[in-house]
Amino acid sequence: MSRTGHWRQIASSDLPQDRVNRPLSGFARDYGPSRTGWHSHARAQLIYATRGVMRIGTEAGSFIVPPRRALWVPGGTAHEVLMDGEIAMRALFLRQDAAGAGPRETTVMAVSPLLHELILAACAEPLEWDEAGRGGHLAALILDEIARAPTLPLGLPTPRDPRLRRLAEALHADPARDLTLEEWAGECGASVRTLTRLFRSETGMSFGEWRQALRLAEASALLGGGMAPARVAAAVGYASASAFGAAYRRAFGASPLAREGLLRR
Repeated sequence: MSRTGHWRQIASSDLPQDRVNRPLSGFARDYGPSRTGWHSHARAQLIYATRGVMRIGTEAGSFIVPPRRALWVPGGTAHEVLMDGEIAMRALFLRQDAAGAGPRETTVMAVSPLLHELILAACAEPLEWDEAGRGGHLAALILDEIARAPTLPLGLPTPRDPRLRRLAEALHADPARDLTLEEWAGECGASVRTLTRLFRSETGMSFGEWRQALRLAEASALLGGGMAPARVAAAVGYASASAFGAAYRRAFGASPLAREGLLRR
């Protein structure tokens, strides 16, 4: 797509946000349905969208970033962004000295109402903002909010074995598909024992844990897109809305409605 090509062009030509002499800088751009292709930036990024759901892949795993979430990407990390529909991206680039406020690894983070407003304000500042003025105050608050932002289990390790990858791709395409591991073994051309061992060694999770994490991550994307929880439960393979709600509360500490901000708490 043309948008994808444009992203590749600006990513390879060294974005000004990657080299401006400020601790952080804002990047604001709107996208239609597209994917960026693989690229990296010299500086760490906080990839955030005020509208739309992003799916971001790295060599280590895949991440779903619905509204009110952001993905922290350390500098130099190769990644690809898939835009699920219309995306209003509002990202931050952080110089090495400022990037210490964030995690060491690629991580999904919750975006507080304050951090949301700070990101928008930073994107409205010129690249070379006044370090002694408003821009400097914004940057200090942003780094403090990043340092205290909760992390969220919306990332999945990517299997490398071709048999596991076939299984993972099938479940990504249809999270509700409810085959047992024995049935998957027949489809993947490997024994149950082999699949069990590979899942643990390559992802650090059992097959059941990995599938549960996938379903909850996909559920967050659907909830972020406005789908009702009962429909989400069916779409990702739960037998009932109550079973889905219980699993969601165990993983995220709140009901689907409360977590996605659809109900006042």
